[in-house]
Amino acid sequence: MKRDRKWAEEAARELVGKMTLEEKASQLRYQAPAIPRLHIPAYNWWNEALHGVARGGTATVFPQAIGMAASFNTQLMEQAADVISTEGRAKYHAYSEEGDRDIYKGLTFWSPNVNIFRDPRWGRGHETYGEDPYLAAEMGKAFVRGLQGEGKYLKTAACAKHFAVHSGPEKLRHEFDARVSQKDLYETYLPAFEALVKEADVEAVMGAYNRTNGEPCCGSQTLLRKILRGEWGFSGHVVSDCWAIKDFHENHRVTTTATQSAAMALKAGCDVNCGVTYLYLLKAYEDGLVTEEEITEAAVHLFTTRFLLGLFAETEWDGIGYEVVDCKEHQLKNEEMARESCVLLKNDGILPLNRDAVKTIGVVGPNADSRLALIGNYHGTASEYITVLEGIRREAGEDIRILYSEGCHLWRDRVEGLAFANDRISEAVITARHSDVVILCLGLDETLEGEEGDAGNPMGDAGDKSDLNLPKSQQELLKAVAETGKPVILCMLAGSAIDLTYADGHVNAILQAWYPGARGGKAVAELLFGKASPCGKLPVTFYKNSEDLPPFENYSMKNRTYRYMETEPLYPFGYGLTYGDLSVTKAVMAEPLSENGTVLTVEIKNEGKRTVKEVVQVYVKNLDSQDAVPNFSLCAFQKVECGPGERKTLSLSINSQSFTVVKEDGSRAADGTRFQLFVGTSQPDERSRVLTGKEPIAILAVRQ
Repeated sequence: MKRDRKWAEEAARELVGKMTLEEKASQLRYQAPAIPRLHIPAYNWWNEALHGVARGGTATVFPQAIGMAASFNTQLMEQAADVISTEGRAKYHAYSEEGDRDIYKGLTFWSPNVNIFRDPRWGRGHETYGEDPYLAAEMGKAFVRGLQGEGKYLKTAACAKHFAVHSGPEKLRHEFDARVSQKDLYETYLPAFEALVKEADVEAVMGAYNRTNGEPCCGSQTLLRKILRGEWGFSGHVVSDCWAIKDFHENHRVTTTATQSAAMALKAGCDVNCGVTYLYLLKAYEDGLVTEEEITEAAVHLFTTRFLLGLFAETEWDGIGYEVVDCKEHQLKNEEMARESCVLLKNDGILPLNRDAVKTIGVVGPNADSRLALIGNYHGTASEYITVLEGIRREAGEDIRILYSEGCHLWRDRVEGLAFANDRISEAVITARHSDVVILCLGLDETLEGEEGDAGNPMGDAGDKSDLNLPKSQQELLKAVAETGKPVILCMLAGSAIDLTYADGHVNAILQAWYPGARGGKAVAELLFGKASPCGKLPVTFYKNSEDLPPFENYSMKNRTYRYMETEPLYPFGYGLTYGDLSVTKAVMAEPLSENGTVLTVEIKNEGKRTVKEVVQVYVKNLDSQDAVPNFSLCAFQKVECGPGERKTLSLSINSQSFTVVKEDGSRAADGTRFQLFVGTSQPDERSRVLTGKEPIAILAVRQ
């Protein structure tokens, strides 16, 4: 929804016009001080809401972003974001009444992260919505709608980050130059940002730490002036990543002083500095490097947002009280998202668990009773946490005995020269042998994959992974438990693709739970026992090993992600099993292909014996243009619930951009006349056919 902002801009311009130069410059820092004579209170622009209001005390902690993306459910995503914005408003009102306007207390949320998860080794990839630009755009738009709400005033202000071409390596991000072709830039790295700007009216955009093709992103005339403001008509405000502007002179060396760096960022269109470099703006003005008009322009952008948030007026959001924070209603929505985010990768029929046949369950592994494995990074503090072990205990009830063994530490097998992994593994083996079935909980947490400076990755990769393997201690545990011969269900809690080749051949079932949120253990247990059917789909490719990947520092899309890969994946993008048997039985073009795209009428049938949710997916392949992506691209999807034996008819719109290509110069064109559309519950690759046993329906679309 395009919100009327003319009135807010006029009010902002009038208020800024009353400020001195010094006052205007002071408002361009993230800790904007009060201006008492104009009745302007202090405001701190820095707040986070990646999967719940973060770092500001108690809040509903949803599954990590990559897990929410796996739901392939835009309606549920918007509802989750609405919960987040409701709690954000409640907390802002309560803090303001206490006179607390500190960091993490405002209404400007620096979320979502719509960078493309191009390489599974990137530590921050779990903050994103995966590897596909269309999926990232659709989930991102839904998240922005939920955060910003409808009406005259913004409920909260969303921020699309990190603009642009940003996905590692973390340890080099302050000096790294991401070199990218114009085709890859406009075909892969920019579409989600463009969609959030043009279609979701996102209020803010954050620049990235790195350079893109030589320009620091937070001071890039190409990205911020030419593309964002010029080509896309963005009218909100731009914020730097935190302390990114000082990298201009300290690490990128494109300037020599802080004064020059401040000037470079401001002139490119960066309105607010998360950092301290804009303390040098007045010096830049004195040196003739910036004008008062440029400082004024930035201040007007920022106060337009503050007026849109209703910070100087009564709004329709004022009645939201603190009682909503992590309330029962929000917890139920959290559990729903957790259930829909889990992806069933393998099942030989052991799931759902049969209560009549299972009397003792062994719950094993370092992530079985770990709160850290629930929450990912950029998280709040939940009022209650339910680990996988706790969830299984609750769901099992009194008739099923639960045995537990940590099995090993998350990654360490030695401490101060003392080996202790073997004795823990021995306990895990004993536990397995005394159990009817083993639920083995492995994976990572935010200490192993995450942001540079936050993760304590033992490999020294600043939050990135050096490869796709589980830590050695967990590899040994997995093998030892599998060799007991007992049925094993592997529950993976991790934010990225892990090499599961051994597990695929040696365990009975694999459930990818990501970082499932504060109540994730309850959701996982409900899926294991069959209270609900898994219905998540992979938003990323699970490769067989890192040897299939190009060098991490190479930003070319060649042989990356499902659209360009040249090798067979272990588990494909878009793949995920259910406990049911829902298929697409018919698909026809309801409207001929035109300049507005087309509409498909799709019939589905659930031939299974239980109600399930499934994701109907549509992929397009251009059959004519030499500029088309090598494989095919997701162009539509819809989550649907269907009862046993039930038939449903769906209508899926495919936009006109899906029938265009990006040329080498970055321009988008309607090239080619023949397009193959594939409609099914996974992508149309051979590996998906083998894993699901289903063929998608193919439709030829012809542009006249």
